[in-house]
Amino acid sequence: MANPSTTLIFMALLCISAAAAAATKNKLYSIENSNVGLCKSLVETQGYICQEHKVTTEDGYILGLQRIPNGRSGNTTADKLPILLQHGLLLDASSWLFNPPEESLPFILADHGFDVWLSNARGTRSSRGHTSLSPNDPAYWDWSWDEMVVYDLPTSVQYVRDQTGQKLHYVGHSMGTLAVLAAFSEKKLFNLLRSAALLSPVAYLGQIPSLILRTAAETFLAEEVKLLGFPEVPNEQIIKLVQSICRSQGIDCSNLLEAVGGPNCCLSHSSIDALFKNLLQPTSTKNLIHFAQMIRKGTIEMYDYSHAYMNMEHYRKPTPPVYNMANIPKDIPLFLSYGGRDSISDVNDVGVLLDDLEDHDKDKLVVLYREDYAHLDFIMSVNANQLVYNPLEAFIRLH
Repeated sequence: MANPSTTLIFMALLCISAAAAAATKNKLYSIENSNVGLCKSLVETQGYICQEHKVTTEDGYILGLQRIPNGRSGNTTADKLPILLQHGLLLDASSWLFNPPEESLPFILADHGFDVWLSNARGTRSSRGHTSLSPNDPAYWDWSWDEMVVYDLPTSVQYVRDQTGQKLHYVGHSMGTLAVLAAFSEKKLFNLLRSAALLSPVAYLGQIPSLILRTAAETFLAEEVKLLGFPEVPNEQIIKLVQSICRSQGIDCSNLLEAVGGPNCCLSHSSIDALFKNLLQPTSTKNLIHFAQMIRKGTIEMYDYSHAYMNMEHYRKPTPPVYNMANIPKDIPLFLSYGGRDSISDVNDVGVLLDDLEDHDKDKLVVLYREDYAHLDFIMSVNANQLVYNPLEAFIRLH
């Protein structure tokens, strides 16, 4: 028999399901018909030139990229090094831009002479196009972060390479680190990248201390949402699901960011306001199920279809293939920064990743630990420019 907390959460799911369908339809319409892109809304307003680009993956998804080719001083040079930034789950490229220019990594890099590119995961507002499917079609949402590894990331990286004629640097946050680590473990991308910086790295999640996320995984919430007929998790309902978990588990969710990602060090009120205006970006229910599987299993595997015959159909074996972090090329330059207060990228899980990297070339691996940082501090803290971005840039310039 299900325990009371699971029953309460499931009943909440049933109660909100009908309203979610209408809310989702309206939400899709408003996003798809918005002509204000990230360039006009968040970059050009700060005095920077910005370009909107589109690229199509092999499986038909049309992804949006934003390019900041110059700093505010107009520092145009022929040999500007390109750098691609990839955001985390339930966010988009706007997550790098919530602080003033002197505190936001893309603006800092542009002002320091880099050719900055921002990528957006499929399904987010800049990447909702497809060659044959609409976001209203369930088939549009039949993907997890595996498809980021196979399609999105290689397509975006290759596009920047083709546009600039140069190998590029990469910076990922959260899910953006998982995608590139998995790609490296499959011997992909390393010939196109000069280096990779991993902020709040997500690889192993088996020891995740976030009670909200662990409860969601262990009660199979994402799976229940899918059974209710939602291939996409409606944005408005994610908050309601989290609130249901908080009530059932007695968790203090008055500060939702802290309850999910840990007590942040140094976020400004203005950046928090901007975050909530852009949160939550859409993702597929299948993607959330994949992350839940990682939490329950403590492994980094491809999506588990839960039945041996279905896994055989997709992988020709009864269990999902593993992304072996120990297979990451030992000479790819890696910068890894994690925080002591992060309840998603937990220090113990990061420790497992570092164990996998123990044979990495010592001069190609830099590890920066910030004891007072939680999950969002790495992209939003008012002092990240000094404590994280300065050493990150120094690392990049060495490679």
